[in-house]
Amino acid sequence: MKIKNNYFKNKNVIITGGNQGLGLELVKHFYRLGANIIVCARNQKKLNIIENNLKIKKNQKIMIEKCDVSKSNHVDKLFSKIFKKFKKIDILINNAGIYGPKGRVETLPWNEIKKTFETNLFASIYLIKKIIPHFKKNNEGKIIQISGGGAASPLPYFSAYASSKAAVVRFVENVSKELESHKIYINAVAPGPINTRMLDEVLSENPETVGRSFYKKSINQKKNGGTDMNKILNCIEFFCHKKSDGISGKLISVLWDDWHKFPNYKKILNKSDLGNIRRIAGRDRNINFFDKNEK
Repeated sequence: MKIKNNYFKNKNVIITGGNQGLGLELVKHFYRLGANIIVCARNQKKLNIIENNLKIKKNQKIMIEKCDVSKSNHVDKLFSKIFKKFKKIDILINNAGIYGPKGRVETLPWNEIKKTFETNLFASIYLIKKIIPHFKKNNEGKIIQISGGGAASPLPYFSAYASSKAAVVRFVENVSKELESHKIYINAVAPGPINTRMLDEVLSENPETVGRSFYKKSINQKKNGGTDMNKILNCIEFFCHKKSDGISGKLISVLWDDWHKFPNYKKILNKSDLGNIRRIAGRDRNINFFDKNEK
């Protein structure tokens, strides 16, 4: 659903991991919409070429900072620089993420497992923790957390990645409950498979390491293309727009959810567990041996 107006003109948007892949596409997309962009990533060389991908306008700002979001002191310095240049932030998009180690869990290097959680989970939590007081002060704000495979179903051989993504989705729902009395809305977006460096990373592995089934699926994705990038960008744009106000704490699938209709059903969504991670009990599947008989 494309929103054709000037809503994002002069909005200030933070995008992490914005130097390549989906992050870079988000930078270009919101800049085209008229927003001022604060982009950060670890790779300085790739950060240097961002301006070459944009048609810089005099009436727009772009702030490019090298920052490893997995390190809290880097994030502290980033926010200090941001608030020297911008009086207000409107949107935070937590896009930075890594696959981390791949293979059977007993073979995974412990330091790489920890690094995956530090990047995908702890960094996201810390960025959200940092921005909430600012959003509360302004009584508004939007947070988009990019989710990924394994958040809602098993992803064997990618245990660190899948577990960190599942954890951050639960965190999103948890925080949404704490922010119910404020006009701050936070959602996780699952973009679906994307043909980016992370796909190439999988294809560079031995099929046995990532699982033959997943490797074959990745080959087909490379050949046939992943999720339409425009669909991903339009979905994220929608949940950054005021039209989605009131929808919070949900895991939204770009591919499978009819998300553009959600505003018509806000009351139902808010009272239900649609779009949330839940334990499945026997009664949910009409199986009578699983649950304790209360009679």
